[in-house]
Amino acid sequence: MSRCNKFHWTTTERNIDSSFVKEFLDDLSLQIEKDTFLVLDNASIHRAKIIQELITIWEKRGLYILYLPPYSPELNLAETVWRKMKGEWIDPEDYLEKDSLFYAVNRFLANLGKNVTINFSEFNLN
Repeated sequence: MSRCNKFHWTTTERNIDSSFVKEFLDDLSLQIEKDTFLVLDNASIHRAKIIQELITIWEKRGLYILYLPPYSPELNLAETVWRKMKGEWIDPEDYLEKDSLFYAVNRFLANLGKNVTINFSEFNLN
């Protein structure tokens, strides 16, 4: 997610663990066309050994991993995306069935940066 609403995402029914993150980042590193800087929070799955072992390879492909300072959710753009998605764009009835929630989340994410944008300048970063 960038401040100009460029967004790379995936949804899954799998557990989100370091293996999932590794696969996603590895795929992303093979798709980028210019140097890309990815800022991750300090979740243990982002700091896992399997991730750390691949950082050098990803950097050779132009994907650079940076980490947010601890305890700084206000700097995490994804936190804003999830808050706005859950509070404004997903209807309460979407939560009634797994399939309807999965569809609603995918619909929202597919439109993010196209029909749906977030003005990140509205959010105080102090």
